Amino acid sequence: MQKQQNIIEESLKALMEDETFLPDLQAQTREQAFKSLVALLSTPNHIHKSFLRITLENGTIVRIPSFRVQHSDTVGPYKGGIRFHESVNEGEVANLAKLMTLKNALHELPFGGGKGGVIINPKEYSIKELNLICKKYVQYFEDILGPDKDIPAPDVGTGEREMDWMMGEYKNTHPGQPYRNSFTGKSIVNGGSLGRRESTGKGVYFTFRYMMHNYLQENKKWLSETENIFAKTALDHAEKKLSMAIQGFGNLGSVAALEAYQCDYLQNKIVAVSDHNVMLYNEDGLDIPALLKYTKDNDGDLPTNDEALQEHGIKAEVQERDDLLTLDVDVLLLAALEDQIHENNMEEIQARLIIEGANGPITETADRYLADKGVLIVPDILANAGGVIVSYYEWIQGREAQFMTEDQVYERLFDKMKNTMDTILPQFFGDPFPLRQNSYIHAVMKLSTIMYRQGKLY
Repeated sequence: MQKQQNIIEESLKALMEDETFLPDLQAQTREQAFKSLVALLSTPNHIHKSFLRITLENGTIVRIPSFRVQHSDTVGPYKGGIRFHESVNEGEVANLAKLMTLKNALHELPFGGGKGGVIINPKEYSIKELNLICKKYVQYFEDILGPDKDIPAPDVGTGEREMDWMMGEYKNTHPGQPYRNSFTGKSIVNGGSLGRRESTGKGVYFTFRYMMHNYLQENKKWLSETENIFAKTALDHAEKKLSMAIQGFGNLGSVAALEAYQCDYLQNKIVAVSDHNVMLYNEDGLDIPALLKYTKDNDGDLPTNDEALQEHGIKAEVQERDDLLTLDVDVLLLAALEDQIHENNMEEIQARLIIEGANGPITETADRYLADKGVLIVPDILANAGGVIVSYYEWIQGREAQFMTEDQVYERLFDKMKNTMDTILPQFFGDPFPLRQNSYIHAVMKLSTIMYRQGKLY
């Protein structure tokens, strides 16, 4: 993802020109150190790949490409999800591993960045075949995984079921060794954390709510006096009823939708949601609880026709799913896949507030175009860290064999994200950089400082 690489280099350039940052590095030594940082942050430590040998239930043997990329362990063991999707490729996994390094640094988590992927469409495989794929993944990568080495978690196409299977196989291949913390995002009975499934969606909406309600309320005076273009966008939408469209109604998007629907702090009207099949639209606002009940009973899919809508008492129009992005709404919440807003549709985007629930849903060209127009984008690195934050709590709970209540998990999650926002937002609203750039600068600053202190720049 060239966008990510460019932002890292721009962040390092800004830090190099700031003489108060790492002041011991001067002149040629400083230039050399920052060149080293570009190399260290731009490339992964390890790329592991293999072809999983799977015998299907019909007796056919297939070889399925799989990856585990370990970007950086400067701050702690590698941490990142395993994605099951037909679009998976080595470059995508490497970029997502890099994003995890930066995300963990931004949110002050003791992890580095890693990511895994298997090139399959899970819906095309039986439960028995998926179980075998999970076991083979652990077998093929068993030497690099472990509670203090590399700790995978769920991602697109995987969930607690797959993490349970993988932890079980890790236990089998490492007899007598600690295994409970080898994977996070597990079921509660297998040592998972309460609230883990909902954590990413809750964190995404909390980030937006905290900025648009709590932070604006507490800082309205100085924000109204600044000439910052993004402060103006935020203030223009303060205390008004916000029309919202949500792309993606899976685990992340549906949880965020319910949070927005039930929010007592902001006035939200969710007028559109979409999944891989369809968009549902109602200008008066959709009944999110009714849609959640429908998807729970229908393999996660939204209703696709008027008959299904009428049968379940849901008032909505069935429309083309891709039209959601260009609706005339205040807020777009992107909870699907990468590169959804790009140079071919960026000029049609009408929303002034965009929240990135998915990783990398806006291309570099579109990101710059929208930022220049004053569109306030809450970036993935800041917004969707709820999953890894609660994975961290799961990791701690597993080590201590003491488990928190769901309310305690959410309280700690919100405190963690609030602390990050309180660090980032004053700088963001005080200078011309978009929120993504500010977040990257903070993450790169922490990583650079630690690498310097550890003697990795010589």
